[in-house]
Amino acid sequence: METVQTALWVVVLLVVLAILFDFMNGFHDAANSIATVVSTGVLKPGQAVLFAAFFNVIAILVFNYTVAATVGKGIVQPGIVDTHVVFGALIGAITWNFITWYYGIPSSSSHALIGGIVGAVIAKAGAGVLLSAGILKTVAFIFISPLLGFLLGSVMMVLVAWVFRRSRPMRVDKWFRRLQLVSAGAYSLGHGGNDAQKTIGIIWMLLIATGYASTGDKAPPTWAVVSCYMAIGAGTMFGGWRIVRTMGQKITKLKPVGGFCAETGGAITLFTATALGIPVSTTHTITGAIVGVGSVKRASAVRWGVAGNIVWAWVFTIPASAFVAAISYWVSLQIF
Repeated sequence: METVQTALWVVVLLVVLAILFDFMNGFHDAANSIATVVSTGVLKPGQAVLFAAFFNVIAILVFNYTVAATVGKGIVQPGIVDTHVVFGALIGAITWNFITWYYGIPSSSSHALIGGIVGAVIAKAGAGVLLSAGILKTVAFIFISPLLGFLLGSVMMVLVAWVFRRSRPMRVDKWFRRLQLVSAGAYSLGHGGNDAQKTIGIIWMLLIATGYASTGDKAPPTWAVVSCYMAIGAGTMFGGWRIVRTMGQKITKLKPVGGFCAETGGAITLFTATALGIPVSTTHTITGAIVGVGSVKRASAVRWGVAGNIVWAWVFTIPASAFVAAISYWVSLQIF
């Protein structure tokens, strides 16, 4: 009886820690959803975060649990994950998120979490227990999602420029101020649908590891789903303003038409990845789309030095969070 009570206490603690990560995910990645709509002046910052948070939460009604299943069952062999691995993964991800938020670097919360899982698992049992299919498709989309965002954002910009080539700039601006609300809502919907599921996945992984859920379950518990969507929405409401400035102002100068094209290209990428069950980075996706939109105007419109610094943060995200997670795993062995 004592062992069961202790295990339950640890599980509750780790669920709370996962919800905290989810909140921080929304806080850290709010810039992905609102930077373009704020920088173009379509919405004020306070309006933008409420708008994005609303669509983050209602994504619960749109998407199934494919991404959660990948994180919960497709990264590590069954039977390897325990409470120490989950603790290490979450601490690794939260630490890297805090560091990058502090310095205003739009890194990936998603890959920080995946890196955390990988680091903690390797610390426990070595790399051989990782499932290559889940790892490879996640790593591949570190490169594919920004490239797809870049391609779709730039193609959208070219098409819009051609369709409205005879329209007056003021008329185009007026129309796209309205249309950007649609594109920003779609991107926020995709953000909530993909990112909330990553935390749902790690809670599902924890519950399976501790016997509170079964590998045969087709869906995670409803309370976990609702909690994660609410947490990411709450985090978005508080907004990570340091990163908003980087995304919305420092990479390239955006107008409403450019914001619409970037958000639409990014939203298509997120919807596709979520349907395929791939945990992609919303940060990578929207950054690629913004660069694509800026490069259509002229290459010099993009501040390539800022973009280069962001890419370096992407490269270091998985190994850095994995390193912290491995240390946290060993620390947890001394705690519980």
